Amino acid sequence: MPKRQQELAQRLKKFRRRSPPGTPPGTIVADKESIKPRIRVIAYGIDEFFDKYVKSHREIKAEIGKYKNLWVDVDGLGDADTIAEIGKLFGLHRLALEDVVNVHQRPKVDSYESFDYIVLNSVVSAKSFLTEQISIFLGDDFIVTFQEKPGDNFDPIRERIRKSTGRIRRSGPDYLAYTLIDTIIDSYFPLAEEFARQIESLESHIFSRSDILLIKESHEILRHLVHLNRTIFNHSEVISGLSRNRSGRFSEETGLYLRDCYDHTHQLLDFLSTYRETGRTMIQLFLSLSGHRSNEIMKVLTVIASIFIPLTFIAGVYGMNFNTKASPYNMPELEWYLGYPFALMLMSGSAFLMLVYFYKKKWIGSGRSRDLKEIPRY
Repeated sequence: MPKRQQELAQRLKKFRRRSPPGTPPGTIVADKESIKPRIRVIAYGIDEFFDKYVKSHREIKAEIGKYKNLWVDVDGLGDADTIAEIGKLFGLHRLALEDVVNVHQRPKVDSYESFDYIVLNSVVSAKSFLTEQISIFLGDDFIVTFQEKPGDNFDPIRERIRKSTGRIRRSGPDYLAYTLIDTIIDSYFPLAEEFARQIESLESHIFSRSDILLIKESHEILRHLVHLNRTIFNHSEVISGLSRNRSGRFSEETGLYLRDCYDHTHQLLDFLSTYRETGRTMIQLFLSLSGHRSNEIMKVLTVIASIFIPLTFIAGVYGMNFNTKASPYNMPELEWYLGYPFALMLMSGSAFLMLVYFYKKKWIGSGRSRDLKEIPRY
């Protein structure tokens, strides 16, 4: 299956993983193809640390209230019962848990009485435009994250908690939430740089390639950039809402860090806007160059045809085979001793005069357009 069809199938699959029409609100229906949840519990304070994989939600209950901060990270959404039980432990609303398993959600933030629910999309691979939904529940002393599959960009954060570097161990769960959000946003920079590299690579070949594949590749990248721009814009709106701290769960100092994260989203948007315009300009330039090449080809063919028109006329006249014995005016040249060389010289002279005329008109020779490879690029 072509790459484009695979991406489309994956996105349609995500969108179809929603509750059927008429399903009661708050119904948690897990996708049968999703992997079973793997639960990791990280609890920490200034002088305490706990990190363990647990087999069920029952083991989580034993750790609630023992530590200043509790982070429950769930990889996999294939068990609705487990997700519902974790929601009961932390008082998570079933409407929010329904959005967790329906992974077609746009980035957003919903504030409830005892927690904030944040939805973001994290980059899975910078080599291909694949993302997964990350659901973050922020409470007064806990964070619960749900991911579609194992593997994320959060290992540096876990290592910082383990080694007590930075300010995570000295701060509350709001700062951990900011750190997770900032890591997700930063994961888009390598992806944006990969698309920029591809555009620059195509741009360097635009003057030497004339095949339609260049248009196809450019359009494919532009399509990704448009989708990426929309995703980053939605993330920007989420972070803007969090920085205003309507729920009061983010401290004033963490709000400053969120505003810095908000600036990162606008850096990405500016970066993407620049390369979107570059891509569009490149396609327009390619079409212009294609038209120019076609005109050059037509000009050459026209010159060749123009040269052969008088030659064809001369050959046609001398090929009419009039009888010179019937009348002295019936092409007496046919009886000449040098008639054949004369006809060749007449043809050659006609072609030469036309070439001189074309040269003076600057249709050929020094007045023609420079080779496209010599055109400077800015």
